[in-house]
Amino acid sequence: MAFKAIVIGALGVIGRYIVERLEKDPSWEIVGVSRRQGPSRKSVHYLALDVLDAKACEQCIQSIDGITHVFYAAFQPTQGPAAGYASNIEANRDMLVNTVSAVVKNHASLQRVVLVTGTKYYGVHLGPIKTPARESDPRHIPPNYYFDQIDWLSSYQAGSTNASDRAARSWDWVELRPQTLCGFAPGTAMSIIPVIAVYAALSKALGLPLRFPGKHGAWTSLYQATDSAHFAEAAVWAALEARASNQAFNITNGDYFRWCNIWPSIASVFEMPWDQPQTISLSQQMPALKSRWVELQQRYDLQNIDYESLVAWPFGDYVFGSDWDVMTSTTKARQFGFHPVVDSEQMFIDLLTAFRRERITP
Repeated sequence: MAFKAIVIGALGVIGRYIVERLEKDPSWEIVGVSRRQGPSRKSVHYLALDVLDAKACEQCIQSIDGITHVFYAAFQPTQGPAAGYASNIEANRDMLVNTVSAVVKNHASLQRVVLVTGTKYYGVHLGPIKTPARESDPRHIPPNYYFDQIDWLSSYQAGSTNASDRAARSWDWVELRPQTLCGFAPGTAMSIIPVIAVYAALSKALGLPLRFPGKHGAWTSLYQATDSAHFAEAAVWAALEARASNQAFNITNGDYFRWCNIWPSIASVFEMPWDQPQTISLSQQMPALKSRWVELQQRYDLQNIDYESLVAWPFGDYVFGSDWDVMTSTTKARQFGFHPVVDSEQMFIDLLTAFRRERITP
């Protein structure tokens, strides 16, 4: 093996796809770390670990040989609206600190840390921003745990926090900022795809058209998304591209869309009519339909995935409630060598069709 990666958050909607992408390349050996135990296989070894436990984290990482790359995709939300998740500073900073510091102290072989943040860096969760947002744009007023993460990482890498082991630090970092990840990881519901899929299936079961549940302004505003498999390609590129050293990059599908234009295509996947928006709070109304969902699972012999583990309704409210343009520029990534793009409308069709084919939704 030429490289050995440790993927933190390896069963999530980002980490799972990074692991799968690395598996396709025989030059990578992979260690996947998450709170839950994953199924180890030929080139992937999973470890169950709470990276908030600094002592356990160091002991675990010390027992691994020859780590060359860290892919950091762990995330801890808070209670309440998804727009408030960026304020959960302490836990999200400390998980990164515990992980990276343990790798640096025990692995002189470390070459690069790929840190996943997001476009909340620009304040897209707070209201309208300058569009398209660029990596050099000034920050918004904190709190925002992305700021704390990258500030700590860049300072630590420079050796300012602990000069005693500076000699071991011939490593660097890359920060990637995706927007609205679209994929699926059972047990980790932070994706808009299961929100749409379950909402559509329940609407159809109730004899209703597929109505956009968000704000009327969000229906017509420009938006963007990031296919999880596409993001995994970008993460591997970021791990190996020499020019990307100590740089931040926006990573999205590379296009923009309006929900009003792609909603008919989404409805067609479920073979149902669509209608104009009807704004509701998904997080308030959809939990009451859990028993109806269980009935659908039994009737159509669907995969037995727990309702709460399948869908994050607050995340749906956040995405569908953004009644302002959400646009970031991916020009910098292209200038540095990452050129793949994804057609977002076709992505939604493909992923939602896969949900039906794999019997996640009817």
